[in-house]
Amino acid sequence: MPLVLGACASREPDVVVAPPLAPELQAWSERMLPGKQGTQYSLARRAGKSCVLAQARRSASLLRRSVQVTPAQLGQVEFDWWIAAIAGLPQTDLEETPDDAPARLVLAFTGDDARLSLRNRMVFELARTMTGEAPPYATLMYIWHPTAPPETVIVSTHTDRIRKIVVGSGAQPLPGWQRFRRNIAADFRQAFGEEPGTLVQLALMTDADNSQSQAEACYGRLLFLDPDRQTLPGSLVF
Repeated sequence: MPLVLGACASREPDVVVAPPLAPELQAWSERMLPGKQGTQYSLARRAGKSCVLAQARRSASLLRRSVQVTPAQLGQVEFDWWIAAIAGLPQTDLEETPDDAPARLVLAFTGDDARLSLRNRMVFELARTMTGEAPPYATLMYIWHPTAPPETVIVSTHTDRIRKIVVGSGAQPLPGWQRFRRNIAADFRQAFGEEPGTLVQLALMTDADNSQSQAEACYGRLLFLDPDRQTLPGSLVF
């Protein structure tokens, strides 16, 4: 059962920024997007907690790492974020809102590519040509959305192999750290109507390119747990 475990409200302190390639992030790398200015990712502290600070200024890129988590190993994911600023994002309805999010956790899965539609195969081939790599079979995102209510499933306008679950919403996020706990396999089934494959990549992403706006978020502890609640590779613990 999905849970929002709470938010700790406090006066927002100054952010102390450390070098981008801190030891905790050595397994991570930035993924630039064609024709996009990159979001700035660095290690920081907020309210006494270490975190990955993401600052988007009309920009979009991912901070990602590779993993290998089989379907049998998939359990829960627990993650913290603090959305510090959203400036200039249009407050329109769900279909008209640009495809930006001040905070999102991105999970990429393998699958049977033979099941892809012709349209998706064409989209994937175009992506391979432009970036040098094909998209994963399925991508599940947990996002903050300015208007859509929590638990809304949003299908990407680019391909139905990217689906987003809204875990928090509002034009002005609650102050302080927010913690979420999700069942990955259950969420994948809800979003795609099929069983997940192997989790092969995860990423953090704050973007504000389509809306030509600004966004800032901090990503704190990220725990991947197997069904026995043992910590899995890819977890980020400061």
